[in-house]
Amino acid sequence: MKPATLEFVRQRFRSYYRDSYLAAPPSLPQREWGFIFFDQKPEVRMRRHLGFGSREECHEYIRSMAPAHAYYSTAYYANPGAGTMGEKGWSGADLIFDIDADHLFTSMKGITYDVMLGRAKDETEKLVAMLTDELGFSPKMITAVFSGGRGYHVHVRDHRVLAWGSGERREIVDYLCGTGMEPQLLFDTGDNGGWQGRFAGALREYARTLLADGRGGAEKKLCAMDGIGKKYAGRFLSALEAADEDLKAGKVPRAVLSSPALRTLLSPEGGELLQRIKERGAAVDEPVTTDIKRLIRMPTSLHGGSGLRVVEVPLRDLASFNPLEDAVVFGDREVRVDAAFDLSVPMLGNVHPIRKGQNLIPEAVAVYLCCRGIAEYGGSA
Repeated sequence: MKPATLEFVRQRFRSYYRDSYLAAPPSLPQREWGFIFFDQKPEVRMRRHLGFGSREECHEYIRSMAPAHAYYSTAYYANPGAGTMGEKGWSGADLIFDIDADHLFTSMKGITYDVMLGRAKDETEKLVAMLTDELGFSPKMITAVFSGGRGYHVHVRDHRVLAWGSGERREIVDYLCGTGMEPQLLFDTGDNGGWQGRFAGALREYARTLLADGRGGAEKKLCAMDGIGKKYAGRFLSALEAADEDLKAGKVPRAVLSSPALRTLLSPEGGELLQRIKERGAAVDEPVTTDIKRLIRMPTSLHGGSGLRVVEVPLRDLASFNPLEDAVVFGDREVRVDAAFDLSVPMLGNVHPIRKGQNLIPEAVAVYLCCRGIAEYGGSA
């Protein structure tokens, strides 16, 4: 980032922090804080081990420093400003989940930002449903936060989980992701919901895909797999064809469950049905949830890699939330930028075509491109 671009972005952030409402997490005096600032050093350095006695003190610091990134601890400490983790006096931590587009696509090539964010929101809604419907957390204890970048954070502030260590939190992640799951055992529970329902749904979807080219093509595909002969393939397909209504109701008949072909399809060594089942779970980042001393982005702060606001989204509004409108804080004043390559940016209800070289574009788009390192500031119109 050139000096003029750095100064442009820094001044835009400073203007935002000077004039905007800033939120504060519950129990602010027990939180550790960390910040990354705008500078020209190639290495990224965080200034952390900071504590504030009041929300006014915290907000005054942020307004005066105008950081590129602002974080607070998910943990509660007796002495959050202590210089070492051992001196802080850990007393508990919120339960945090991270949904990031990096974990949702095998390749980011050709994926537009709006599509990326839409998929992340879908996964967040799925996660919230699992937390409330299957794990029994009250929606009142759950907060969804758009990260300002490529995904969402989900905070669970329930006194029952505060003292959990990494092991207990890992068990939650294992359930949500289906780690270590044995699908054949799910149907001993007598429950058609949860993972049992996901298993039945994935199997029904797989059956339709498998039989799309007719019975002969399906049999040929199964016989090409290790451990599935023609006899087993034929019996399995007959059982699947007869099971459609049961699968729709969340039930898997014994004739399907006992098939050797199903064992192959559920094999951890590349069983293609097993992967379909796991995709119906939550795509959460395990290290974030199991880290009981994690720093997380502060809602109402700006993301230094996008210029978008970190937004706390009420669960009732999550379905209608659009980060490319609702998290944009800068306006449509025209600004010149020099773009490194051609691209399109969907923002503020429009798709903005950007050409390599000089462009005159809205300030909100300019801040986004400069923060991403895609363009350099070229001055006001």
